[in-house]
Amino acid sequence: MSEITRPIREVAIIGTGVIGASWAALFLAKGLDVVATDVAPDAEISLSRFVKAAWPALERLGLAPGASQSRLSFTTDLPTAIRNADFVQENGPERIDFKKKLYRQLDESLPPDVIIASSSSGLTMSAIQSDCPLHPERCVIGHPFNPPHLVPLVEIVGGAKTSEATIRRASEFYTGLGKQAVRLRKEVPGHVANRLQAALAREVYYLVAEDVVSVTDIDKALCWGPGLRWGIMGQVLLNHLGGGQGGIEHFFQQFTGPMTAWWKVLGSPELTPAVQAKLAAGLHEQVGSRSIAELEAQRDEILLGLLELRKKVEGATASQ
Repeated sequence: MSEITRPIREVAIIGTGVIGASWAALFLAKGLDVVATDVAPDAEISLSRFVKAAWPALERLGLAPGASQSRLSFTTDLPTAIRNADFVQENGPERIDFKKKLYRQLDESLPPDVIIASSSSGLTMSAIQSDCPLHPERCVIGHPFNPPHLVPLVEIVGGAKTSEATIRRASEFYTGLGKQAVRLRKEVPGHVANRLQAALAREVYYLVAEDVVSVTDIDKALCWGPGLRWGIMGQVLLNHLGGGQGGIEHFFQQFTGPMTAWWKVLGSPELTPAVQAKLAAGLHEQVGSRSIAELEAQRDEILLGLLELRKKVEGATASQ
């Protein structure tokens, strides 16, 4: 399979939990037909409710011509869901036995030029595609960041048998949806973004466990300090600015010593029941009476504002 040129007009969504439902909303907003499948009770009702709730935000970001919630259909029958699919976005349980069985079935059922992308946050595509007898080269990781209909990041990771054509076509597809695609050159557990989160979480949990700081204050330190900058630029680019007129070269001259000294004393906490309880208690004190839905709404409203601002600034920069 040297090239994949199949036009993508209909996407099959396998698994309609939080991630699958969010993907479905995005695909619909981009003017695609979506056929979703899930065997969970009330999955169709939950999916419809999610898409309806997400639609006003997607309207703010801009709908593609022909975008409509009515282009969503649902079935509990997998063969029916994938019958006319041009692209498959799989969001099943994070169990390798489940994934391997599913991908074998998909591989045997779909035409060879239909890409099968997994939202898996930690499993490797080499393991997932290992039981695909026909066309494992069209299987790829397309891992989003939650919620996919708002957060643009998608990580693209090939397995040992994934073709370069598949990676290129998947990148083109996601980029065409307005996503920011990151290509991983090697498979690593957890991919990249979750590893960054895990590294930061380790130090957060350590500092709370050691009574250095409260849950409320460490979250405040993150979101009102480096978190604001990370929403604009990445770590290496921010280091470049941190070096002043001398740029990143000056930054390394000034801060390599202190920074590497801090690395040596970073914590490795054990998430014992006591530490978990301490973190949970601090969290609930911070949250107060606010519900999950209220917190999600606050997150999404600020996310929308940031996305709109970035679009405005980047548009002005491009025009200059």
